[in-house]
Order: sequence, then C-alpha cells, then structure tokens
Amino acid sequence: MSTKRHEAVGLTDQQVLDMYYYMLLARKLDERQWLLNRAGKVPFVISCQGQEAAQVGAAFAFEIGRDYFCPYYRDLGIVLVAGQSARDTMLTAFAKAEDPNSGGRQMPGHFGGKKFNILTGSSPVTTQVPHAVGIALAGRMTGKNPVVYTSFGEGSSNQGDFHEGANFAGVHKLPVIFFCENNKYAISVPLSKQLACESVADRAIGYGFKGVSIDGNDPIEVYRVVKEAVERGRNGEGPTLIEAVMYRLVPHSSDDDDRVYRSREEVEEAKKKDPIIQFANYLKSVGLMDDASEQEVLQKVQAEVDEATDYAENAPYPTPESTLDHVYGS
Repeated sequence: MSTKRHEAVGLTDQQVLDMYYYMLLARKLDERQWLLNRAGKVPFVISCQGQEAAQVGAAFAFEIGRDYFCPYYRDLGIVLVAGQSARDTMLTAFAKAEDPNSGGRQMPGHFGGKKFNILTGSSPVTTQVPHAVGIALAGRMTGKNPVVYTSFGEGSSNQGDFHEGANFAGVHKLPVIFFCENNKYAISVPLSKQLACESVADRAIGYGFKGVSIDGNDPIEVYRVVKEAVERGRNGEGPTLIEAVMYRLVPHSSDDDDRVYRSREEVEEAKKKDPIIQFANYLKSVGLMDDASEQEVLQKVQAEVDEATDYAENAPYPTPESTLDHVYGS
C-alpha cells in the first residue's frame, strides 16, 4: 500500500474521498451539458474538463461560508464545493428562472450567488480580479478579514485588470489568492505566444509577493500550496499568485473547433494524464477505494446528474416582465 500523501498535508480520508466525488460530479455535469448542447437543448457550454483537480483541490483550502470566491467561467469544481448543486448547474445551463446565478439571464459559466459568497461574474475576461481585491480591502475595513479566491486563465494574466489588481493587492498586503489555471491555450493561442517568461508565477515578484507554479493535475499538491497561501493571507502576509498547470481536454467552448489549432495526438497524449483517472488510482493505491466503491460513486453521481437534468429541463423559464428585475433601484 502506498504512503497516504494526503495525511501529510492535513487531509483526512473522508476529505479526499469527497474531493473525488466533487471532481467526478463536475466532469459528469460537464459531459451532460455537451450532450444537451449537441441535441439543441442548451445554448452554450464552456468546459472544466481537465481542470477539476486544480479547482477542487483549491476549494478545499478555504473556509466555506467565510471566505469569498471570484471564479472565472470554467470553475464548476469551485462553485460545487462552495455550495451550488447539480440542480443549480443544470438550471443555469437551461437558462431557467430558478437558476441561482442569474435567474436564467446570463450565459452558463457566469457564476454568482450571495448565499455562496460567490461574486457574480461578467463576460469580459479578468474583471473578477480587481473585484476580488476590492472584496479583500472591504473585508479588512469591516474587520471580517476573509481570504478571497480569484481565478483566471493564463491568457487573462496578460490583461490590465490582472496587473492592476495584483499591484494593488501587493501594495496593501491583501489576503487574495490569485489562481491561474494554465490550460496551455487562450482559446486558440498557445502558451508560447502568450508570454515570454517561464511561467505565470514569475510575474508575482514584480508586485512584491510570492509566486508558485504547481501540477494542476494533483489535487493534494494544489490543496497544500493553496492552504499555505490562505494561512499567509489570514496572518497578514499578503497575496499569493499560484499557477496550476494542466491541459484543457476539450475545445474552448461548444462554439470552438480546436482541430484547427492543435493536433489530435496532442490531445490524446494529455488525456493519459486525466486528473480524475490519476486521482482514482491514488485512492485505490492507499486502500480508500476499489473498483466496486468506484462504481458506487459513479452511480451516485450519474443519478444526481440525471435528476438535475430532468428537473431543470421541466422547470419554468423566466417571465418576460422579469427582464427589468434588478436593473433599476427603487
């Protein structure tokens, strides 16, 4: 039996089993949305496949209910751990009135929810970064001092919003975790054409705080590094930039054809490192899961996805008059 690496970083057996459940739930919800999109039932999918380990590993490092999340559009794993359900995810995909993110008024991937401490996202990329810094500053001013997570792709680290947010957070030593999910492609642009430095994490030194690059396919390592960053933030030691390196296993979105900019051989090679398969192998190697219990988790998740899909497909759409809700103050 292999060494229990998770115990060395403070994770219990149950926590790593829960991690696997959330990773698998995110994957199966994602796969279902692709099927529904191709069947003409949902309008758009922007996928988390290949990035679940980084998202779930990071989410487990925060205090749910106290800390705040400013995710980007692929962060299904994050919002599931934060409290959104499979049903919530499908209500969003079908653009139904009960969608907790926007009442069916935003595209899928525009996460938000006051009760989950998730800031509402916008379509322009990277706008969530300065917002996260603002939440951290407000938290300090009110004495609540939450740690704030914000994520983005490596392409977004070239945007002015990232640099302004990182600079302000560094100057004021705000408890912000800048979490770059480097999946190698900004839509069709490969990493080699996006930045000249070795990694996104190298950029942290320019703002006076720590930068770390890690294997985004390993949820235990992600948890370890993010947990240390969270503790530094709580202790007044300022922000951290974490680059989690992984691979986007599917096209940029349901409207993208990735065959025009990357080879099938490259994608197939990346699939050999699928984080869900790798983590299942780890859990089996330490005696926490076998083939039978793996099937039990899969059946549980599939049932949850089926129920969520049926519920959301039959739920009502927003009424026309609700278009003006929350637009004007009274």
